[in-house]
Amino acid sequence: MTGSPRRAAVTVALALLAATVPLTATAGAVPLVPSPASAASAAAEQTGQADPLDLSKSRAQWIDRNTLAWDASPGSRHELLYAPHGGLTVAGGDIGGAAVHRLRLTPAEGGGLTDAQKARFPHLKEYAAFTVDPRDRRLVRAALTGQLVATARTADGTLRSATGVQTQGVLDDLYGAAATKATLGPRFAHGRVTLAVWAPTAQRVSLDIGGRTVTMHRDRASGVWSATGPGSWSGKAYRYVVEVWAPSVREVVTNKVTDPYSTALTADSERSLAVDLADPELAPEGWAGLRKPKATPLRDAQIQELHVRDFSAADPTSDHPGQYLAFTDKTSDGMQHLRRLARAGTSYVHLLPVFDIGTVPERAADRATPDCDLPAYAPDSEEQQACVTRSAGQDAYNWGYDPLHYTVPEGSYASDPDGTRRTVEFREMVRGLNGSGLRTVMDVVYNHTVASGQADKSVLDRIVPGYYQRLDADGAVTTSTCCADTAPENAMMGKLVVDSIVTWAREYKVDGFRFDLMGHHPKANILAVRKALDALTPAKDGVDGKSIVLYGEGWNFGEVADDARFVQATQKNMAGTGIATFSDRSRDALRGGGPFDGDPGVQGFASGLYTDPNSSESNGTPAQQKARLLHYQDLIKVGLTGNLAGYTFTDSAGRRVKGADVDYNGAPAGYAARPGDALSYADAHDNESLYDALAFKLPKDTSAGDRARMQVLAMATAALSQGPALSQAGTDLLRSKSLDRNSYDSGDWFNTINWDCRAGNGFGRGLPPAADNKDKWPYAKPLLSSAAALTPGCEEINSTSAAYRDLLRIRTTESAFSLATAGKVQSALSFPLSGTADETPGVITMKLGDLVVVLNASPQTRRQRVDAVRGARYDLHPIQASGADPTVKSAAYARSSGTFTVPARTVAVFRRG
Repeated sequence: MTGSPRRAAVTVALALLAATVPLTATAGAVPLVPSPASAASAAAEQTGQADPLDLSKSRAQWIDRNTLAWDASPGSRHELLYAPHGGLTVAGGDIGGAAVHRLRLTPAEGGGLTDAQKARFPHLKEYAAFTVDPRDRRLVRAALTGQLVATARTADGTLRSATGVQTQGVLDDLYGAAATKATLGPRFAHGRVTLAVWAPTAQRVSLDIGGRTVTMHRDRASGVWSATGPGSWSGKAYRYVVEVWAPSVREVVTNKVTDPYSTALTADSERSLAVDLADPELAPEGWAGLRKPKATPLRDAQIQELHVRDFSAADPTSDHPGQYLAFTDKTSDGMQHLRRLARAGTSYVHLLPVFDIGTVPERAADRATPDCDLPAYAPDSEEQQACVTRSAGQDAYNWGYDPLHYTVPEGSYASDPDGTRRTVEFREMVRGLNGSGLRTVMDVVYNHTVASGQADKSVLDRIVPGYYQRLDADGAVTTSTCCADTAPENAMMGKLVVDSIVTWAREYKVDGFRFDLMGHHPKANILAVRKALDALTPAKDGVDGKSIVLYGEGWNFGEVADDARFVQATQKNMAGTGIATFSDRSRDALRGGGPFDGDPGVQGFASGLYTDPNSSESNGTPAQQKARLLHYQDLIKVGLTGNLAGYTFTDSAGRRVKGADVDYNGAPAGYAARPGDALSYADAHDNESLYDALAFKLPKDTSAGDRARMQVLAMATAALSQGPALSQAGTDLLRSKSLDRNSYDSGDWFNTINWDCRAGNGFGRGLPPAADNKDKWPYAKPLLSSAAALTPGCEEINSTSAAYRDLLRIRTTESAFSLATAGKVQSALSFPLSGTADETPGVITMKLGDLVVVLNASPQTRRQRVDAVRGARYDLHPIQASGADPTVKSAAYARSSGTFTVPARTVAVFRRG
């Protein structure tokens, strides 16, 4: 994926965004004769400038108990107005409405923020600063529970500017120290049940539990409201009733809201349940003494990325299709395939989001299914996608990048979504995977919520409005992640991330976490997660937290880009932390182009650029293709080192460079400090599957056998690199989604995995859904109309999987692929033909300790003469020599000349004798 976001994964919610309640101004009286201020407002509107008297926006930011930051109009008198019950409006060029209280403001010394404040709020560094008058500071806590308006007036009292006020900073300053130490959600001790929620701006909070209303009490220091009741509360459904000022609708509202710290839910997340996850009734047999596979260090992790429904929904051998329990079906085709991968060296299964999501009806009876005879339509028909799309909003399928409750398993994957079966069955899934030799990684999405404001599926923003979501300069919720962004830079959102992760690790024995859009988190937040996990011990918590792996998407974009608001958890910033980031460098080089190219025929190293050109004019002239291919080879070389920034080698132009000197779309190709900082991959759930990308890019007449060989070669660039590697489940089986580049809501029809080769690989299920693919239909239709020629058979599918498993065995049994430091990589790994007259376009030769790896992506047999090894004895690696691929067995080495001969479209590994 490119350095820009690959948020195809969460285009989930254009409809959900529309459902979020917009900021709208309360209607007020319109003066018949404009005052000077209202005339200025009208003139501003005509010129396109911001209205200085617009209370629907919140341009002032209260950053601590003493300081207001505001890009305010000049004036001689500034004030903060607050009305406990709202009602403040602009009328007749002045503030009208309910009776108000005032907090006087004076310009701060120097007029701006202090250096410490600028460091905390870098995006506000140019704002003017105002200090709350010491005489009024006793009013601060009360003011935060009502409507707030910042005003600026001239010496004669004319209102020059008025705006709403953002309060995230002052809430952290007042309450953060105590609140971050609080235990929130359900707590069970001494036969009593306590429920606690952080709601510092609420005017009143009560507990609706078991059909009765219970008063909750507020702790002044933390802003936490709590209630304690008898043990009979255990298992009861509850909600919080929160009376609070809501800026999104500019009125005091009474919200009945589920618990952000829910441990269990009723179906469709209608109520929280007071459930103790330590209850023995919720533990599957053997849970307390669960034996896990030996922990694999992150730098050695080989990961299968898998969606729960994809895994089993179409598996006729599964007793629990589409459910957590499918991972307990030991004899199903899917579980047998996972065990084969585990024996070959796969160490983790990475599950796409399995927390409570907002877009799938949890009760099977409430779900829709396509009402068409989908298999009856032609492979290039528009009918399948049209039919699937009609039921998509109500079917059983979604990737799940739409969080509703972060710390409860999704109910649609349970046999019964109403209650605690989801808890038990999630644990059974973990036990089933662990028993098959695989550890479990959760894909977690703390960077946004499914909704915000007063929308029905908004939780956090209806408890502390304007706090948990990230706001722009006008006070609107930002949506750069596709949905309503959260703000983990704020103390209590950061705490929620840490607390949630620890719960999954301790209570569900999850072995790793992949952070969606991790670059939208502060680096400090992700490091706090690492610290909290490291504190978990088998004796105290039942898990070894230090063995839990962390990785994520370190993309740099949006309102937080380039550390605009905080030091981000991006690729370059996370180097050296032990937390990996996805590397898009090799991925784009081997596939060709980028995921957002208008022409999907742009070729790369593993798709025939220069060596086997297709008909696309986007590839340029032969000379341009050759130059780009050689540069792609440099990117892949850097990837094979683990994307090390400081690794020194000779590039294809003959220059001595470091990994950081190699250009990747204007950014350094190498950014890692040590192996394990970067995670390699050829495909993932986002964008076209590898098979589909190659279908677009390889010449149309490429045989099924050659397509399979190029698939193996592409996968090898990730599997044989230093550091961890990820592969989308089914890629080793040539999995296709019928060219769908964004299948988040494309249903089982386009997403299912066929574990039995006789069911095909999925190619030719029809044109992919129009919403995200129609621009590529002109390229897709000719391919799908020839689906029979591009659909592999069992021979190609089975041979690809077997060859990939051979590579996994080599990677996980040869210590040279597991170098622990950048220095060891520099000493052991080299590219002896790089930048010389002998460097062959389409071929990469890597020397790694006692191994020589040749990646021949060209359609001809190639000879690679390496003078440095002349006279030494090398043989084809015994795993390949006795392995599944008959073609690679013809690879040879001539000792007298140091020449390695490798067949076309083949990766060969030689070992020194």
